[in-house]
Amino acid sequence: MSEAEPVPASAPEAAAAAAVLDALNATDSNGTEALNATAKFVATPEGTALAYGSLVFMALLPIFFGALRSVTCSKSKNAADMPETITSRDAARFPIIASCTLFGLYLFFKVFSQEYINLLLSVYFFVLGVLALSHTMSPLMARIFPASFPNKQYQLLFTQGTGESKEEIVNYEFDTKNLVCLLISSVVGVWYLLKKHWIANNLFGLAFALNGVELLHLNNVSTGCILLGGLFVYDVFWVFGTNVMVTVAKSFEAPIKLVFPQDLLEKGLEARNFAMLGLGDIVIPGIFIALLLRFDVSLKKNSRTYFYSSFLAYIFGLGLTIFVMHTFKHAQPALLYLVPACVGFPVLVALVKGELIEMFRYEESSPEELAAKEASSELEKKDQ
Repeated sequence: MSEAEPVPASAPEAAAAAAVLDALNATDSNGTEALNATAKFVATPEGTALAYGSLVFMALLPIFFGALRSVTCSKSKNAADMPETITSRDAARFPIIASCTLFGLYLFFKVFSQEYINLLLSVYFFVLGVLALSHTMSPLMARIFPASFPNKQYQLLFTQGTGESKEEIVNYEFDTKNLVCLLISSVVGVWYLLKKHWIANNLFGLAFALNGVELLHLNNVSTGCILLGGLFVYDVFWVFGTNVMVTVAKSFEAPIKLVFPQDLLEKGLEARNFAMLGLGDIVIPGIFIALLLRFDVSLKKNSRTYFYSSFLAYIFGLGLTIFVMHTFKHAQPALLYLVPACVGFPVLVALVKGELIEMFRYEESSPEELAAKEASSELEKKDQ
């Protein structure tokens, strides 16, 4: 959600975290700091433009690079890089689970002390943030380190059972470069934990978003439509229908939104009046855009038509959200604009190109199904 008042809201990233992402999906346009509840601040036109432009730019980064990385990770055999496949059943249940989670958080903040809940959540997201940022940095570090760097390989393996019944529970392969990434990420984590600085918040937020787009895979376009359609209704209902999302958003402190100060020009890095955008408005459309990129790859036409059309549609939808919010000075559920744009533009392109049926027939196999197919093919080779 984008808004003119400090009332954040949006769509979630994962089943349990979905409501949290929705609750914090916000753009604070009148300059009232939603994080610290300070006095109202009237942003300058330059400050507002810089803040919104920066938020849009930051939102595009994890979608673009996460989609590219999703193509690679769909073929990975490393447990750390294997995607989580969302089926049509998961997509249908997602808004219900998100609603229950959101309302549960609302009751928690009503019954228990906000200070202790946020302390527990800070530690929880510190651990998640360090792991997410480390995973995000790994490909970059692999290119930076020289070939002469002493890079040792490690494997963390947990199995269950013995003999033929032995089953892998965890099979995580890593190296010295990954450990360096973990160390750097831990420094950022401590910085966030101690200072709650907005730059550290954004580093974790970008890492969460990129990992979400990369590792959460829709199995087909129909599932994507079910998920986006359900969260479209969810977002509109919880923004306009109740004050639950607003209450959770004002109470919750975690790096699951991107922020940018509207008073940066006046106060520099110590600025405190933020415009915000929740990760839900990035991850949910992002996993659909990543699916369309993988569909483009499957066509083997050396073209990225559906990826670019959906990517441009996202820019249009987010820009429209900000425009409507800024014009009417009222909170807007961003998925109200993002879902029709991100689904409608590619479908229209498919209709024009005569590939609509092919688009909806495209199906991705889960890692388990791929492993079963590989095992079956190996057995066939042995029999021959």
